[in-house]
Amino acid sequence: MSYTYDYPRPSVTVDCVIFGLEESTELRVLLIQRGHEPFKDAWALPGGFVDLEEDLEAAALRELEEETGVRDVFIEQLYTFGAPKRDPRGRVISIAYYALVNLRQHPVKAASDAKTVEWFNVNHLPKLAFDHNEILEVAINRLRAKVRYQPIGFELLPEEFTLTQLQSLYETVLGVDKPLNKRNFRTRILKMGVLKEVGKQEGVAHRPAKLYAFDKEKYEELVKSRYEDLIKRGVDFEI
Repeated sequence: MSYTYDYPRPSVTVDCVIFGLEESTELRVLLIQRGHEPFKDAWALPGGFVDLEEDLEAAALRELEEETGVRDVFIEQLYTFGAPKRDPRGRVISIAYYALVNLRQHPVKAASDAKTVEWFNVNHLPKLAFDHNEILEVAINRLRAKVRYQPIGFELLPEEFTLTQLQSLYETVLGVDKPLNKRNFRTRILKMGVLKEVGKQEGVAHRPAKLYAFDKEKYEELVKSRYEDLIKRGVDFEI
C-alpha cells in the first residue's frame, strides 16, 4: 500500500566531528575543504546526505571514509541540528556524530567532494561552512564533559603509561589554562579502580615513575555492577 504525506519531507544529512590528539598536548579536529557549492572552498566537517535505505551511523561512517579516508572508528551520536535556514539548499536536518582517535593510526586523504583534508588545532580554526562552528562547539563541550565521568582516551596513550602522561591527556582534552592539581588528580583517578600498576620506567635519567595500564575488563565489570557513581566520583575532579 502506498502512502501520501500532507507535509514536504526535509533532507537528512550526517556530520562527523573527529577529534585527534597530537602527542597528548594538542587537541585537533578533522576538517575538509569543500570542492563544490554551496560554500565551495570553505572548510567544513566531513559529512553528507543519508541514502533512503541507509542507517544513520552507516551513512556517517561512509561519508567519513569517502571524504577523508578515515575508517574503522567508533563514533557516538552527538546531537541533531535542524534550524530552518542552516543549509541554503533547502530544509536539511543533520545528525552529528563525534569520536576521539589516534592521529597516527588514521592517515587522511581527500576524496569524493572534498578538495583537501587537514587536522586543525581546535583553538585555531577557520570559519566553517553551514552551522558547523556551532556543531563543533557542542562536540567540544560534550567531549570535555564526558572525560570527567567516563574513562575515554586511554587508547591514545601507550599500552603502559605514567600518571603524568595521563594527566597531560586530560589537561589537553579539557583545555585548561593551568595544570590540574597533581595530588587531587592522582587520588581521584586511582580511586576509580580501573588502572593496574604494571612496573616502573626503565632507562631514564630521573627517578623512574610507576607505569600503569587501563584495565578495561575491570571498568566493564564496575559498570555492569551499577557502580557508575563510584566511577564518576573517581574522575570528576576539581579544576
